[in-house]
Amino acid sequence: MTVVAPRLTVERRLLREHALLIACDEVGRGALAGPVAVGAAVVDATGARRRVPAGLRDSKLVAEHHRPAVAERARDWTMASAVGWADAAEIDRVGIIRALGLAALRAIGELRASGIVPEDAVIILDGNHDYITPAGGSGLRVQPIVKADRDCASAAAASVIAKVARDDLMTRLHDEEPVYGWARNKGYASAAHREAIRSHGLSAHHRASWAIADAPTLF
Repeated sequence: MTVVAPRLTVERRLLREHALLIACDEVGRGALAGPVAVGAAVVDATGARRRVPAGLRDSKLVAEHHRPAVAERARDWTMASAVGWADAAEIDRVGIIRALGLAALRAIGELRASGIVPEDAVIILDGNHDYITPAGGSGLRVQPIVKADRDCASAAAASVIAKVARDDLMTRLHDEEPVYGWARNKGYASAAHREAIRSHGLSAHHRASWAIADAPTLF
């Protein structure tokens, strides 16, 4: 199967009307353990004329051993980038959709702290649902785009930056709770992960409100 590289067509069109574009994409939404992370990548009109970094794709389409280098190129290419988080306890407390919105707003807040003015930007969000506005982003212009992480280079950058950050975190958490194999499964529903849950119960990093025993095996 031929994988088409993301382009900057959408970004260039939107940047005719807005000073900045912030692309957001989530990773970890379907995991049984660990936080959800939302990456945010900023592009301006000058950046949108630059060549897309080599190897940049939606993080799911980049081999694991290549992701750190691709993420580094993506960070260098963007005007600014950030990752926001919502942990398992927060997901249990407010639900996954609200947690996604909070994580996105935290990433956007980190961009604000670095000098980016989000109100000057259009925010493209991978998917068909705006989870940012209901979480408190009412002053922001949010535009969901289906398959943005596949088609838009800025969203692919947000995706791979967030994926590398979350994988690194899950590898560190593996050292605390090695029985669950998070260094390999990154908190997703592998058969070995579910067997470890049956044998050892849930950790503090598991999403206890989820029907974990019924979760499909993803590895």
